[in-house]
Amino acid sequence: MINWRLVWLFVFLVALQVLIINQVTLREMINPQLYPLFVLMLPFRIKGSIVLILAFVMGLTIDIFSYSLAIHAAATVFMAFCRPAVLRLTLGPRQPDMEMAPSFLSMGGFALALYALSLILLHHTMLFFLEVFSLTEFTQTLTRIFLSAIFSFLIIMIAFALFERSKKRVAS
Repeated sequence: MINWRLVWLFVFLVALQVLIINQVTLREMINPQLYPLFVLMLPFRIKGSIVLILAFVMGLTIDIFSYSLAIHAAATVFMAFCRPAVLRLTLGPRQPDMEMAPSFLSMGGFALALYALSLILLHHTMLFFLEVFSLTEFTQTLTRIFLSAIFSFLIIMIAFALFERSKKRVAS
């Protein structure tokens, strides 16, 4: 069965990333990435292989519109591959409701922030090192990773809060 909420989220994030966010670069150092939110918001119940496929499709879609050579696809698949381990580390022994998706409600604020920041850092590390594909600009690349990850993290946490707020409004 098709989850139309995920389809609309996919389309919305691709459009927002390609049409608006990719046009924003601050001093060639901060390149915010919102599209990883798609992988971050996938429900817990989705099998790992499906998460990897969805991550690949998301990354490849961004690559097509950004004219890049599959670096977004590789970074997003890497992030999706690391997702189960990061979930285990951030949630500890407690098990989330498998029907839910990561959110403030299902994980708690600190665990959600740690989950999102960890995966964003992994994603951005892979993305920017693949983009440069050299260690000659190592410190500059680390600076770009850190600054872009912080900026992306803030945007993504705001998006989590907005999505949770809209869910509460629909439920009531």
